Amino acid sequence: MSEDFGTMTPRKIVEELDRWIVGQEKAKKAVAIALRNRMRRQRLPADIRDDIAPKNILMIGPTGVGKTEIARRLSRLCGAPFIKVEATKYTEVGYVGRDVESMVRDLMAAGIAMVKAELRQGVHEDAERRAEERVLDLLLPGVGKPEEPAVQVPPAPGAPIGFALPADSPAPGGGDTREKFRAMLRAGKLDSREVEVSVTATKNPAIEIFSGNQAEEMEVALGGLMNMFGGKKKKRTVTVKEARSLFAEEELERLVDQDKAVEIARERVEQSGIIFIDEMDKIANREGRGGSGVDVSREGVQRDILPIVEGSTVSTKWGSVDTTHILFIAAGAFNVSKPQDLIPELQGRFPIRVELDALTVEDFVRILTEPKNALTSQYVSLLSTEAVTISFTPEAVRKLATIAATANSRTENIGARRLQTVMERLLEELSFEAPDMGGTSVLIDEAFVDSRFADFAERQDLSKYIL
Repeated sequence: MSEDFGTMTPRKIVEELDRWIVGQEKAKKAVAIALRNRMRRQRLPADIRDDIAPKNILMIGPTGVGKTEIARRLSRLCGAPFIKVEATKYTEVGYVGRDVESMVRDLMAAGIAMVKAELRQGVHEDAERRAEERVLDLLLPGVGKPEEPAVQVPPAPGAPIGFALPADSPAPGGGDTREKFRAMLRAGKLDSREVEVSVTATKNPAIEIFSGNQAEEMEVALGGLMNMFGGKKKKRTVTVKEARSLFAEEELERLVDQDKAVEIARERVEQSGIIFIDEMDKIANREGRGGSGVDVSREGVQRDILPIVEGSTVSTKWGSVDTTHILFIAAGAFNVSKPQDLIPELQGRFPIRVELDALTVEDFVRILTEPKNALTSQYVSLLSTEAVTISFTPEAVRKLATIAATANSRTENIGARRLQTVMERLLEELSFEAPDMGGTSVLIDEAFVDSRFADFAERQDLSKYIL
C-alpha cells in the first residue's frame, strides 16, 4: 500500500468508487479517509505506528443503497484481505453456533488464498513444465527419462528447474520418442487419451458431530495429523488433459513456500485486513424491550464482538492473529432499533458514523446508465448472446426509474434491488422469445415500458419479482 501513497489520495479513491456506486458521497469520503489513514500509518516510525488505531466505521441506511458494495469495492481497490459476515449468524459463547472469533479465522483464510494466488504467478511456468514431464512419464514409462544425480543442487536464481544433460552428452534411449510425444502433447493431440493417476484423497465426514469452535479446533488437530502421514492416495482414471491439470495443481502447491505464504498473509491481515459486519442492527436490543430471551443472546454477541474490535489475539490453524489494526466496517438499516441500542462500549469502537441516503428517481436513472456494471448494459450483453440487439431510450430509462421509486415508496423500500425487479418484469417476454428472434433489434422506449407495466398503477403488485 505504501507504494501507492502518491496516487491513492482520498479524491482518487472516491473517483474510483464513483465508477461502481452512485451517490452516497459522505460514505465514500469516510471510507476513503479511513483507507488513506492506513497508508499514512504505514509510513510512520514503528513506535508511533503501533499507537494509531483504525477508525472503524458504522454505516446507517436502508437496504439496497450501497453499504456492502462500498466496502467490497474498497477492498478490491487497495488489494487488502476482505470478508463480509452477517452479525446474525454468530451466537454467544455457550450457545450452539459459530463464535465471533471465526470471522478472524475466515479473514486469515482469505488472506492466505490471496497471497498464494500471487506467489503462484511466479512459479506457474515451472509447475506447467513439471506437470508435462509427469504426464510424459505416464505415457512413456521409463522411456527417455533422465537419470537424476545422487546429490541435487538447487538451481541458481532464474535458472530453469530440473537437471539438463551437458551439451556434448549423447541423448538417452528413447529421447526422440519422448520429444515426439511432447510435441503431440503440446498440440493437444493426446488430450482425450486416458491414463491412471494417483491423487490425494479429500474425504469429508458424512456426519458433523461438532459445531462452532469445537469443529474448528477439531479441524486443526485432524489437519495436522493428516499432514504427518502425508494424506491418503487413491487411483483415478482421467484424460491426459485432466491429468495435466491435476499435476500442475500439485506442483504449484509444492513450489509455493507454505510458511512464507502464511507469514505474508498474517502480516497483511493484521495491518490491512478489512472485516465488514452486516446486519449490525439485528443484534441491538430494541429500545423499550426487556432484557430477556433473545435480547440476552443479542447482547451476548455484542460483548463477544467487543474484544475482537478493540484488539485481541485470535488463535487460528495458521498461528495467532492480532486484530488491533484490522479495520471494521459495520452496517445496518436501524429502522427498528437505533445505534444507541448497542452497548456503549461497542458504540465507542465505531467512532465514525455515516448515514446513507435513500435513493431517488435521479439516483435510479444514474444507476441504470452510469456504473461500469449498469443493469441496462448487463441485459444488453445477455441478450446479445442470442443475437438480439436491444437499446434503451433516455425516456424509457427515466420511466423505469420512476416506477422503481414509486414501488419503493408504496411498498417495502428495498433500494436499488427494486431495479432488478422492474427490469425482470420489463424483459420477461423478450428473454423468453429471444432464442427465436436471432438477428433482430429491439428499441425499448417509453411506449414499450408502458405496455409492460399497464396494470402497475392499479395493482401495485410486484411481489413475484422481488429478489
